[in-house]
Amino acid sequence: MAYKRSTYYSLVVSLFLLSACQPKPKPINFGNEACSYCSMTIIDRQHASQLVTEKGKVYSFDAIECMLRSDLLGDPVEMAFLLCNDYMEPGVWIDATQATFLISERVPSPMGAYLSGFTSIEAAQQIDAGATAEYLSWDELYARYQAKP
Repeated sequence: MAYKRSTYYSLVVSLFLLSACQPKPKPINFGNEACSYCSMTIIDRQHASQLVTEKGKVYSFDAIECMLRSDLLGDPVEMAFLLCNDYMEPGVWIDATQATFLISERVPSPMGAYLSGFTSIEAAQQIDAGATAEYLSWDELYARYQAKP
């Protein structure tokens, strides 16, 4: 009986340790946490973003453009998550690599790039973004930011 109990406790502890090692996003402490790129206080729940490495290191940003400008995307560090807040549901994370991005001067973002993330192009088109609005995928947006000095 003692052997079964010991085996059970060992299994529970092992499962706990394995689940604790999994990289995962963390909630941003809005109003208190600083951007990992520009050091501004993160306040805007519609434009914040987060990068989580395979090792579980979490970097939070006050705007999608800060995440794009950070050196972390150019490092060979494996990314577990690239996340941005959903403009339509402030504070809700979406996978940035699957998101649609809107660039429109009618929708300001914290760092002045007028860049917002949406779950789909249909969601982004619900915003009155004007005739000059641009809709980009993650790959298109990333290529644009990598081309800038």
